[in-house]
Amino acid sequence: MVELLLLLLLLLLPFLLYMAAPQIRKMLSSGVCTSTVQLPGKVVVVTGANTGIGKETAKELAQRGARVYLACRDVEKGELVAKEIQTTTGNQQVLVRKLDLSDTKSIRAFAKGFLAEEKHLHILINNAGVMMCPYSKTADGFEMHIGVNHLGSGVTTYSVHPGTVQSELVRHSSFMRWMWWLFSFFIKTPQQGAQTSLHCALTEGLEILSGNHFSDCHVTWVSAQARNETIARRLWDVSCDLLGLPMD
Repeated sequence: MVELLLLLLLLLLPFLLYMAAPQIRKMLSSGVCTSTVQLPGKVVVVTGANTGIGKETAKELAQRGARVYLACRDVEKGELVAKEIQTTTGNQQVLVRKLDLSDTKSIRAFAKGFLAEEKHLHILINNAGVMMCPYSKTADGFEMHIGVNHLGSGVTTYSVHPGTVQSELVRHSSFMRWMWWLFSFFIKTPQQGAQTSLHCALTEGLEILSGNHFSDCHVTWVSAQARNETIARRLWDVSCDLLGLPMD
């Protein structure tokens, strides 16, 4: 009898998990951007905006009336996404510009082109990144992860952790793609994953929290090393030296 009950439970478990998944996902993605700020006349750049969190972030900012630049390595894919966002939001000011964060020449060309087009930049979302790439180097000879995620993106005002999100970030790992598929019912959607970036970009009065780390739209704990100003200064100096930039 006990064996029969256990077998029945095992058979029912996938169904029960499926039914409970929306509530579990909701609990795991508690942070929601509640700002109602509108952005007419504001200029926004979102890197890596042709998929996942970046795409959802760009869509929301366009919905609020901003002129949004999708800074993407794959311009063709970016153009398709731009048209989709234009159609969805009714905002035609969604533009695509080439940006390859693994090549400082591309970064400088993007910056030069942007400065020629715009007088102001109101919001910058450094969303693009890579994870679990096979060992490779950027065009400038840096290891790919540090070259793209740190040196390519530069220094941001806020650091955010979107949580575990269904995105293309795990595309280089077959194991992680399988794990994402297996637990897909419990993983945040890109829209849910975009909430913390939107919160930091849109919520008024966050200036006093500049330099903090956010998760689920709240300031969250970071390690003692991450709070160490001496280490931070050394990282800044080394990064500037690697990029040939002035240290102050």
